[in-house]
Amino acid sequence: MASVFLRKAVPESFRPALWRARRALRQLFHGYLTNRLFGPNARFVPPLDLMHDGPVGYTEFKDNGLEFFRHYVELCGLTPDEKMLDIGCGIGRKTLPLVSYLSPRGGYEGMDIVKSGIDWCVEKYSRDYPNFRFQLIDVFNKHYNPGGTHRASEYKFPFSDEHFDFAVLNSVFTHMMPDEVVTYLSEVSRVLKPGGRCLVSLFLLNEESRGLIEAGKSTLDLRHDFGPAKAISRESPERAIGYDEEHVIRLYGQSGLEIRQPILYGSWCSRQKFLSYQDQILAFKNAA
Repeated sequence: MASVFLRKAVPESFRPALWRARRALRQLFHGYLTNRLFGPNARFVPPLDLMHDGPVGYTEFKDNGLEFFRHYVELCGLTPDEKMLDIGCGIGRKTLPLVSYLSPRGGYEGMDIVKSGIDWCVEKYSRDYPNFRFQLIDVFNKHYNPGGTHRASEYKFPFSDEHFDFAVLNSVFTHMMPDEVVTYLSEVSRVLKPGGRCLVSLFLLNEESRGLIEAGKSTLDLRHDFGPAKAISRESPERAIGYDEEHVIRLYGQSGLEIRQPILYGSWCSRQKFLSYQDQILAFKNAA
């Protein structure tokens, strides 16, 4: 509404100067807040309009990154010298805490289907941290990358077998169809070393979460059937989709991934005891 008012109230000849002034003020505000919250790492923090991969806000960006850094280290046992794969790395909110943790002997590979996020990460990270690499993958997703040319159900990760110690997929399967999840789990298993770990966040449908959905308490109304999955939208299921828990457990076994610890459930369906917003599965690749 303010922009409409300004267009009407400000003479056209003054508008370019006004837009430049507004842009400069936004940049000053961005610089002030990010420097206060992130200190020397402020340069890694994107403007709000680029935060496509989670909660929008500087504090939210910082808290989300630190939360998952703790999961990586305390829950998954990530050590500084390990090689890590981040599938769906987004705009780097979960990457930032790792730059002061992973050693030059370790490494980080991030990949995503959203170009703006990859462009930002390449520009900000790769010059000062050459062991942090990012690549855009041209995979179709109706919600996030409708122009993609490769089908996710047929996609092969651009990495050799048994290359990584640790892989993460944060809110990736929440936007993928059933046949695509099968392929990605298989590929995760392929690129992990024997004994390597993977942490996946997703929405799991079990007795508790289904009951909360039916009671209208869940933050997501997963009602539209897609085989072993339910989505919030029949027309655009990739917006948010959840999976039958027993189906997911079977897929892990078929992929050579062992779930050795209890699943860590999330708050998304308004359950009272939770670790994070989404459900978390930690699994290990079986030794050959």
